[in-house]
Amino acid sequence: MVAVLADGVGSTQSVTLDQLAATLKAAAVAATSVYDQALATQREVFAPNGKVDATTIDAGQHAAHGLAWLATYATAISQMADYVARLGTDGRLGELEGLLAQAGCAEYCEQISGGIMMSQGEIIRLADLGVTAAALDTPQVQTLRDNGNTPAVRSRIIELIREQAGAGVYGDAGLDETYDAIGSEMRRFAETEVLPHAHAWHLANDYIPMSIIEQMSELGVFGLTIPEDFGGLGLGKESMCIVSEELSRGYIGVGSLGTRSEIAAELILCGGTDEQKAHWLPKIASGEILPTAVFTEPNTGSDLASLKTRAVRDGDVYRITGQKTWITHPVRADLMTLLARTDPDEKGYRGLSMFLVEKPRGTDDDPFPVEGMTGGEIEVLGYRGMKEYDISFDNFEVPASALLGGEEGNGFKQLMETFEAARIQTAARAVGVAQSAMDLALKYGEDRNQFGKPIINFPRVANKIVNMAVETMIARQLTLFAAREKDQGRRCDVEAGMAKLHGARTAWSAADNALQIHGGNGFALEYPISRVLCDARILNIFEGAAEIQAHVIARRLLAQAN
Repeated sequence: MVAVLADGVGSTQSVTLDQLAATLKAAAVAATSVYDQALATQREVFAPNGKVDATTIDAGQHAAHGLAWLATYATAISQMADYVARLGTDGRLGELEGLLAQAGCAEYCEQISGGIMMSQGEIIRLADLGVTAAALDTPQVQTLRDNGNTPAVRSRIIELIREQAGAGVYGDAGLDETYDAIGSEMRRFAETEVLPHAHAWHLANDYIPMSIIEQMSELGVFGLTIPEDFGGLGLGKESMCIVSEELSRGYIGVGSLGTRSEIAAELILCGGTDEQKAHWLPKIASGEILPTAVFTEPNTGSDLASLKTRAVRDGDVYRITGQKTWITHPVRADLMTLLARTDPDEKGYRGLSMFLVEKPRGTDDDPFPVEGMTGGEIEVLGYRGMKEYDISFDNFEVPASALLGGEEGNGFKQLMETFEAARIQTAARAVGVAQSAMDLALKYGEDRNQFGKPIINFPRVANKIVNMAVETMIARQLTLFAAREKDQGRRCDVEAGMAKLHGARTAWSAADNALQIHGGNGFALEYPISRVLCDARILNIFEGAAEIQAHVIARRLLAQAN
């Protein structure tokens, strides 16, 4: 039996697992119906002839992006319903899991009906999409909306969270035994080796120590998804999510160290020659080399078709000239995955090529000890530990054998093949940051006394923590869903985009509310929540800004069934 608090007064009604699962399934069906109606309506606007009109969708971004958010909410409710059903089948559904799912689905149904927050100042309402919430008005769904997220429900959730605080796990994530063990191992590593030092690294803008990177190598972090034939562990993207979340929960810089290895390995696996795979993948998997991604340029952002950095063939070498920016961890990297234009006559995507460029490691005093490459550090609010750089290339010499796949013009296509995994991994990092914010909020709420009692006993404080727990679990399930789709070999750019879009908002909301719980102390640099807030903010920007991400999702949704 799962206890469900049925009203705001505190009366309790016990329902069976089947009843709870059926209610959440009904909510998923209803939310999907609202989305389907909105999709049909918006296709008439943005794709009247079966093809998305770029000019129209650019002009109608509010509605188009709102469609993406509505789709994300419908998918979130569906995944939480599936989550409850899976745990129930396995005999693992406890009271906390049931209440988190119930509260989340109830709240998201209410937000679909009343307005979804796309950002702090932007709300999408169903009227903007030309539909109503009628599908959510069935008796079964209305009961969930009325009773699923009441003050009494939230009060019980915070009680259960406080009971589990010592274990540091707030609800069964639904992982299998192997992945659960991996998560536990990474959590222990983060708690003992990372978390005690993370804030000092941040405040000093220090690099993450090489000793930490070496331990991560020993744990297999850099070779999780690389096939065993190339020295990796041969695990799925779900493992990447679990590891990224737990490491980012300790410090996003540590959780992000594996991102560059993941991107580089994916590029080489999908587009590299046999020789490139044999040479680079074992070294990436072992942590012998650290990669960095060199894609972004000043004034281009997400507009990769406008890249200007040139790679000119000169006998057995290419000579690269141009400017790159927002390059993460380049000084200590040994390998650059570098996107440049090899065809000056082709101004779009087709003129781009990807290179696997070896470089020596540098230091702060001499960051790029190689001819033709210079750069300077970009000072940043958060996301420290690896450092960001502007880089200039001036006739920088690269062997012709460094061309990924050995054929020019495939760079953009090769990069696109990595975006699903990169966005799933970023979503997992966001879940970790959100969980970190909740950890800090919960501890401070217990430790801080005002008016004779811990502030967590005040509902406005407790409710913030409950909302963190609910939305973090939703973000986690969306991320794991996208990872499983990827592991099944199915196209999942929409699912990955939804996970990233939702996860980034969840991380920022959790960090902001956690800082609010800290009050004035949260604004002091000495408190770790100040770091987590800064770290959370970047998640809505990199790997596709929230607006770009919503735009990409909307275009795919509008084009899918035409």
